[in-house]
Amino acid sequence: MSQSARSKQKDPEGRMPLAEHLRELRNRLAKAVLAILVVTIAAAFSYKGIVNFFTRPVLDSVGCPTSFADLAKQTADTACARITINGLLAPFTLALKVSLMAGVVLASPVWLYQLWAFVAPGLHKHERKYAYAFVGAGVPLFFGGAFFAYKVLPTTARVLIDFTPHGVDNLLPLDDLLDLVTRMVVVFGLSFEMPLLLVMLNLTGVLSGRRMLGWWRGMIMGITVFSAVTTPSTDPLTMLALAAPIWALYFAAVVFSLLHDRRKARREAAGPGDDEISDLDLTPQSIGEVEPVSAGQAPPAQPDADDDHADCETTRPEGSCSRAEDRRGGL
Repeated sequence: MSQSARSKQKDPEGRMPLAEHLRELRNRLAKAVLAILVVTIAAAFSYKGIVNFFTRPVLDSVGCPTSFADLAKQTADTACARITINGLLAPFTLALKVSLMAGVVLASPVWLYQLWAFVAPGLHKHERKYAYAFVGAGVPLFFGGAFFAYKVLPTTARVLIDFTPHGVDNLLPLDDLLDLVTRMVVVFGLSFEMPLLLVMLNLTGVLSGRRMLGWWRGMIMGITVFSAVTTPSTDPLTMLALAAPIWALYFAAVVFSLLHDRRKARREAAGPGDDEISDLDLTPQSIGEVEPVSAGQAPPAQPDADDDHADCETTRPEGSCSRAEDRRGGL
């Protein structure tokens, strides 16, 4: 059979030699890297629009409409800031950084699919179903948290700029501002993934739904404190705008875990599925009293060669023994 014909015959359980695994991993990584490079190159031509998208809310909130010299002539105590870039190579470095970040984010469907295609053949049917659910729920949750971060960023910038002493100008380095925006987006996005993490721990049997329900007071307090710290605003509505969705997601995870525990108990009572291995009880058990076994009769003793020779000499005529010995020697 040719190599191409053998390569088309895939094991339904996803088993393959180690060399095939390494070859497939290499191909998956090459496709993921190629997709990131293509998107990065495309984003490099419009990186200014990406930078403007992230900095526009801050400028609309705390940007200085006039020059610092004109602001110094005003009597009103107005705190504002200007975004700056320091260094000759800083614009080029910033363009590479923003383009690469955009390439990794925008090409995420491609490299996430390559990762899934490499892992999926080794999963059971129910594990694949849960993985599809995790990906389908995790992506909207992360982007939901990122959207909240983008919305509270102007309020956060306004509160922080208000700490500026009188007569001091604010210069915001663009690279530092983009790092701050990135951290806020990641933190808010991951905070929305917390209920999904609880569901995963419940599906793996680490955490039960009843225990999660018993933590509701501490979880509400922790989520409230987290929202107050990440949104440094005196307006309580902004804090509640972040805390309320996480509260709802937490209780949704608790309800899902309780229902899953109930289904799991019924499934264990019914026995394992067709593609699951049944649990084996390897606990040593007593075999009870040992029943004695009587020994059978011994087989009859076989005559020895010397005995045959002696018997031949005493009972048989001369010459017969020699012929019998010759036949035995020939054998």
